[in-house]
Amino acid sequence: MIDTGDIDVYLGLHVGKGEHHATALTPVGKRVLDKRPPNTEPKLRETFAKLQAKHGSLLVVVGQPASIGALPLAVARDTGCRVAYLPGLTMRRIVDLYPAEAKTDARDAAIIADAARTMPHTLRDLAPSDETVAELEMIVGHLRPA
Repeated sequence: MIDTGDIDVYLGLHVGKGEHHATALTPVGKRVLDKRPPNTEPKLRETFAKLQAKHGSLLVVVGQPASIGALPLAVARDTGCRVAYLPGLTMRRIVDLYPAEAKTDARDAAIIADAARTMPHTLRDLAPSDETVAELEMIVGHLRPA
């Protein structure tokens, strides 16, 4: 389970091959962002930085952490955001709790953000553990030329 007590904004990011949709909610559920950020590092970095500057700590949550979700997660980590993902089966179950609407990227992003805000126990933390970081540092140290 992820501790979200220090989070000021929950950013649900529905990732797609060409485009993403981002919805950001405050802890009380106020929508502070609802748009399609371009799928480029500079634009994602700009989006995360603006949210952090205006609102504070940011938790970026995706439904797809690998492949198409890797770039936004890497940029989010690099800009000091916490990152997590909402597993697919959990997402499908949560979607059933919302009034019937057509499936859209915007709706999925909003559901991801709201789940992060109201049901943090459903999230999986994507921050590397201290042990993983230590192992990677040791490997990189062995690969550096003397």
